Amino acid sequence: MTDVQTEFTPSEEEAVHSPITPDVDGDAETTPPADLDREGDIAADYIEELLDIADIDGDIDIDTRNGRAYISVNAEEGTNLRLLSKPDTVAALQELTRLAVQNQTGGFSRLILDIAGSRDARQAELATLVDRAIARLEEGSAEASLPAMSSYERKLVHDIVSERGYVSNSRGEGRDRHTVITPA
Repeated sequence: MTDVQTEFTPSEEEAVHSPITPDVDGDAETTPPADLDREGDIAADYIEELLDIADIDGDIDIDTRNGRAYISVNAEEGTNLRLLSKPDTVAALQELTRLAVQNQTGGFSRLILDIAGSRDARQAELATLVDRAIARLEEGSAEASLPAMSSYERKLVHDIVSERGYVSNSRGEGRDRHTVITPA
């Protein structure tokens, strides 16, 4: 059976005083905390039902931060949850979960799904991509382009690039939108 645990960050009181949060492209977006709580609950119910159907063990944690609901599914080592933790599988399940939330709320969801630490693993992969791009810059390239990726992953890349002391911009449209890194 799947356990659901709920955690809210920032506190509801803090969120009420600051309901406007930036989205990944820097635009302001208002998402009331109660709506994020509802999104998280709907998403957790959807994921819990999916895990039960597939007979996969996992504990679900719900968190809200930065104007998004975050759903994390974890289990002990050696369980069958790893079957769902591949990046493409997590991305597909995240989209299905967003659609389930949208179907019940009538609004677009920006929730983030993490299965068995898949987000941390992807962030490490993105850091490696950034380090390789920076190496190309240090070898004399004027700029270094990364592959197309989601807005959430581009946001992570922008943060990593900034930490490394370089500049990054997103270019392209739709599925071709990618990050380009240049020296500071």
